[in-house]
Amino acid sequence: MIKIVSWNTGFARQPWFDLLEMDADVALLQETCTPPPDVLDSIELGPYKPWLGESYTATALRPPRVVKLSNRVEVQWYEQVEPHRGKLGPRQMPASGIGLWDAATVTAVDGGEPFNVVSMYAAWQSSHPNVGSRSLYPDASAHRIISDLTVLVPSYSGDGPEHRIVAAGDLNVCFGDSSTFTSRAQTIIDRLAVLGLEYVGPRYPDGRKADPVPENLTVGSLDVPTYHTARKKPETAELQLDHVFASRALTKDVTTRAMNQVEEWGSSDHCRIIINVETTP
Repeated sequence: MIKIVSWNTGFARQPWFDLLEMDADVALLQETCTPPPDVLDSIELGPYKPWLGESYTATALRPPRVVKLSNRVEVQWYEQVEPHRGKLGPRQMPASGIGLWDAATVTAVDGGEPFNVVSMYAAWQSSHPNVGSRSLYPDASAHRIISDLTVLVPSYSGDGPEHRIVAAGDLNVCFGDSSTFTSRAQTIIDRLAVLGLEYVGPRYPDGRKADPVPENLTVGSLDVPTYHTARKKPETAELQLDHVFASRALTKDVTTRAMNQVEEWGSSDHCRIIINVETTP
């Protein structure tokens, strides 16, 4: 069993220390700050910097990260390169956005097939000034992530080799609520499904429901809140912004749980998501 933690750490230092207490193998982090010096000896970060194009933004300074936390696994990171690169090296992936993902291959030391992991962060973007609106939206960033991880899907027709991918993180969208944004959010699930990546949660009972249930959720929703605003606390959290997807070849081996009970929430405005991947030597 490989234990993965997906967590938006909210640019805070304390989550780095909390990760060391979790006996996990890999962390998929979003909104990271620089690890404290006294943590660096206990973790391993990828050797590559995020692709920055011609700009350098605050988001790029705090990119999503894949972090190795134990010696039970081997991790090989992918290098981000410009999106229109021709021939790719064996450890390269094109990046069409800045600060949106980090990716790596994980292999259990005691055996089992390797699989790719992707830490996703769907950054907010604002509407163009010419449209007469100040609306913000995250789905464009989510679709850029999907476009980028498509290079890990080996067959256009779907009848080629099976891929093995676990992609998780903060997509800044709720699925299945009654808001006017729902149809746009659903395109993220639909597009990933076309690529053979299924939604695997977390869903109730693998995490507590919001209490009271927010009015925007559809009847029978299995949402588990993973984020609370600055005006709320873990006990009044309402929004599930953090999600996990896995290749169809892996779904039977993947379980997820939101650590969203009040006493276990942790040191960020997002709770931790536990992803267990069963491996067969």
